[in-house]
Amino acid sequence: MLPDSRGSSGHCENQGSRADTWSLLGSQRAAQQGRRLLRLRMWGRHSPLGTCDTVPALSQLAGGVILGVALWLRHDPQTTNLLYLELGDKPAPNTFYVGIYILIAVGAVMMFVGFLGCYGAIQESQCLLGTFFTCLVILFACEVAAGIWGFVNKDQIAKDVKQFYDQALQQAVVDDDANNAKAVVKTFHETLDCCGSSTLAALTTSVLKNNLCPSGSNIISNLLKKDCHQKIDELFSGKLYLIGIAAIVVAVIMIFEMILSMVLCCGIRNSSVY
Repeated sequence: MLPDSRGSSGHCENQGSRADTWSLLGSQRAAQQGRRLLRLRMWGRHSPLGTCDTVPALSQLAGGVILGVALWLRHDPQTTNLLYLELGDKPAPNTFYVGIYILIAVGAVMMFVGFLGCYGAIQESQCLLGTFFTCLVILFACEVAAGIWGFVNKDQIAKDVKQFYDQALQQAVVDDDANNAKAVVKTFHETLDCCGSSTLAALTTSVLKNNLCPSGSNIISNLLKKDCHQKIDELFSGKLYLIGIAAIVVAVIMIFEMILSMVLCCGIRNSSVY
């Protein structure tokens, strides 16, 4: 008995129609995915948030801000005049400069990393963008560590400088031949526009007698000046406040950069698959 050719042909037609349906669905899905990836890549190229002129350039901007603030703090006349002093063989405390040097290094590296990310975005290199993201994470960790260090030592920095000043003041008053100590005290008074210390009030008369207060002022105006301990606190608290503001702004920029760089990197990776 011969097989039913109509049944077999119908079965083949059903299989063919199913295959065509699945093929059509697959092509539609691939087309939709392709359009999504195309929009993502066009966003990465032309969006003001995804271009080379913004995402990696944000790193250069943040690095420039950190580097500028750090260099200004490093070469500020008030801090350099005080922290370059020496009392005999003992130099002034320079703990403040440790944080400054960390900021200088982080700022310089961030500017270099910005060029790396810019080149990676132009070449659409997943490897370079991944390296850019990794460097941002490391720099962010360094910035957080420097911020914690500065917060912990913010009072210790001013305390060390005040102790250094008190030692110089005592030597200058007790020993008339202590020219080095007198020069140190005079530099503090001229730089900070202060005179004496409230913790060493008994030495105020001797300070005025030895002409250690700022020159060009009379006795009454010198007595009305703020004590140097208060001026030292104001000096370093103000500068640490500026450092804190700059660090917070840069941290926000870096988080924003990391998110956008990962979005761009994932878009390049997915487009290479399809």
